[in-house]
Amino acid sequence: MFTIITGSQFGDEGKGKIVDLLSTNYQIVVRFQGGDNAGHTIIAEGKKFKLHIIPSGILSQSRLLVGPGTVMNPEIIVSEIDNLAKSNIKITPEKLGIDAKTSIIMPYHIQLDELNEIARQNKIGTTKRGIGFAYIDKVARDEIQLADIIDKHRFKQRLEKLLPQKKEAIASFGGDSDKIDGDWVNRYIQLGQTLKSYITDVSYEIHNALEDGKNVLAEGAQGTYLDVIHGTQKYVTSSSTIAGSACANLGIGPTRVTNVIGIVKAYITRVGEGPLPTELGGKIGDQIRKNGGEYGTTTGRPRRCGWLDIPMLRKAINLNGYTQLVLTKLDILTKLSPVKICTGYKLNGKTLKYPPLQTHELANVSPEYTELEGWNQDITNIKHYSELPGAARDYIQYIENVAKIPITSISLGAGREQTITKDKI
Repeated sequence: MFTIITGSQFGDEGKGKIVDLLSTNYQIVVRFQGGDNAGHTIIAEGKKFKLHIIPSGILSQSRLLVGPGTVMNPEIIVSEIDNLAKSNIKITPEKLGIDAKTSIIMPYHIQLDELNEIARQNKIGTTKRGIGFAYIDKVARDEIQLADIIDKHRFKQRLEKLLPQKKEAIASFGGDSDKIDGDWVNRYIQLGQTLKSYITDVSYEIHNALEDGKNVLAEGAQGTYLDVIHGTQKYVTSSSTIAGSACANLGIGPTRVTNVIGIVKAYITRVGEGPLPTELGGKIGDQIRKNGGEYGTTTGRPRRCGWLDIPMLRKAINLNGYTQLVLTKLDILTKLSPVKICTGYKLNGKTLKYPPLQTHELANVSPEYTELEGWNQDITNIKHYSELPGAARDYIQYIENVAKIPITSISLGAGREQTITKDKI
């Protein structure tokens, strides 16, 4: 069985928790895109784990893989391995494999990212982790791969060709090109030796696992509307975040896909710039942000919060081909009444049930809402779907009816045990 899991919104839907829960049923959990600009949080037995590169199946017996469609800062992943070891979670080469073709984020990528964002008149809200410039080099065939930094001679040869053009690019932004001289080259060589034993052929491993009847879970980063092609350009990430990219990035044919699971937060959030039609200011927005802990895992930036947006969910279903949905953070809507759901937009006198194609048009829509009754009962310790307040079940049923896809699980809190199953995943 090959399952793909992606976020249906702008990221931060709670994928980390759901992957952690599902991973007990999968022999392999693999990350297929993005870099350390994305953060996944797992809470188990009172401990919190924040991951940026390593897949979210750290607490299961699953084999973890990082696919070649990712871009990886070697300092970040080695730091994650070391920090997990302090919690007695050993990420050995038997536990984790990293594809040899994984692109390496270089110090000059980070510097260029910072300089480019400063130079922009209209800010994107980048995390300044060098992600975009690492992907630029991948497309331009100027990337440094993991296989390069484990070979001192080849690595230095590659840098001899690349560093002059990178210095020129940094200088063109008014930056200090001398910053990319220094001892970081030797540090990267050392990191390469640390990671050498983790190298694998991810595509080959997954194919063999599927042939042997094993279950594979492919984990996306960010969310659907940050997709570099189909998202709210230019306010997007630099990789494809939708389900289809899992096949391309991992080297797995689409006929092998069994399930595609979409994670839907019971409301919607966004970090950084770009349109968010249902954005809430004032007391309600502040309450959702505070109760939901809506601050970026990677940057700590406060997330913008809004009511659930059905037109955007419809498009996410089309873009990903979801077979089922998981609803998260339903508990955060407790004590809000009425609870609103955006069912359409008004734009230039017309009613739309689907997002307009252009980002500037989406920024100008006026949301139309349906109001549902709220609930005051604390639902965080409920164990069965039938025990939910009627209004909460009505909210779930409304989403199912318009999505025309079953919601199989509902998350009622950050803990593993705070999840109820509606239908078996």
